[in-house]
Amino acid sequence: MHSAPRTPWYRILYLQVLLGVALGIVVGSLWPKPGVVAFGYVWPTAEAVFKPFGDGFIKLVKMIIAPIIFCTVTHGIASIADVKKLGRVGGKAILYFEIVSTVALVLGLIVVNLLQPGHGFSAPAAIDSKVLEATKAYTQQAHSLTTVAFLLNIIPTSFFDAFAKGDLLQVLLVSVLASFAISALGEGRKPVLAAIETGGKIFFGIMSIVVKLAPLGAFGAMAYTIGTYGLGALGNLLKLMLGFYITAGIFVIVVLGLIARSAGFSIFRFLAYIKEELLLVLGTSSSETALPGMLRKMRALGCAESTVGLVIPTGYSFNLDGTNIYMTMAAVFLAQATNTPLGLGQQLSLVLVAMLSSKGASGVTGAGFITLAATLAAVPSIPIESLALLLGIDRFMSECRSITNLIGNGVATVVVSRWENEVTPEQLQANMQQAPSITELGSEFEKTEVD
Repeated sequence: MHSAPRTPWYRILYLQVLLGVALGIVVGSLWPKPGVVAFGYVWPTAEAVFKPFGDGFIKLVKMIIAPIIFCTVTHGIASIADVKKLGRVGGKAILYFEIVSTVALVLGLIVVNLLQPGHGFSAPAAIDSKVLEATKAYTQQAHSLTTVAFLLNIIPTSFFDAFAKGDLLQVLLVSVLASFAISALGEGRKPVLAAIETGGKIFFGIMSIVVKLAPLGAFGAMAYTIGTYGLGALGNLLKLMLGFYITAGIFVIVVLGLIARSAGFSIFRFLAYIKEELLLVLGTSSSETALPGMLRKMRALGCAESTVGLVIPTGYSFNLDGTNIYMTMAAVFLAQATNTPLGLGQQLSLVLVAMLSSKGASGVTGAGFITLAATLAAVPSIPIESLALLLGIDRFMSECRSITNLIGNGVATVVVSRWENEVTPEQLQANMQQAPSITELGSEFEKTEVD
């Protein structure tokens, strides 16, 4: 019996993405600064040349995320006979999100107090007036992130407005309502579910085509980042960056590792299982680009379609572990950099504010930076103008935030699925050995029996 021919290394997507990231770093670091004349030619900015590649790929992915979420959630929930399962899974997911998110916030607080990265930082001299001006838009958006505004924003203006905006919580709300309405059709739901299943295959098929452009998108995004900000932009903020990356690594390996072990799987094997998605996020600095692939791979692990469809999209707003670590570390760093003393009580208040503000910027571009601005707005002792100190490195921090968020949501899905006894540890171990490629997203929906 002949084994299937091995795929050449240059046709493996995650290696292509890795190559795109590496080339982007090299080209970005060598790209001339604006106004440089060489060979009689005035070189354009790295932003003008490379940014459209990364932005274009992200827009292509976002174009089909909403219909994929709708098909996955609606088909999964409307297919289950036990309607009580929806409330049970949702309750378990929210409980998990709040506990783990709080651990992430507290861990960031502990590390930033131990490292003291902002101690001795000359904040007034480091704040550039142009950079300060650029933070005003983020601050204005942050002031609008009230609890009432957040809750009202979950309700779309119309059914199709949710898809037009691409807000995941709005799409999730529409999907849940549609699934209830379809369930009420009785026997009449079968042809509707068949149509939604077919639609899901179509949209996943589109995604499998779009994702082949991932290496180009990763190259453009990385070349723009390095070419615009340069590795020199790290400067005095390197200690904060290293502290954040190390803290995120500790959170993933220790905290999520222990959670994974209690659920019957290895965090390292899980990371290897989703390596394509991790590299995609690394290249684009957006966890949304990996969302369709995560939906497909979590189902391939054996998690129920309804659980995957509910936990993953909700986690993109309520389970932002990387963003939580970043917020407490960045806020205390700015307090240290501006010589603003924060007592234990004030820091605990900061954690409570961050727990709320981290939920308020879902679907907003630059969400990590905006939620930090919202947190600082609620803690007036820290000058909000000090945000300008972080603007130059936010792109570098965004990659670590997004990767940590992605891993956290994947682990949460498997854990909730284990709590629901949908998959055994033995099945998880076996399924992680054969990860489906992200280019196989067009393959058939996991069958869910309709009773």
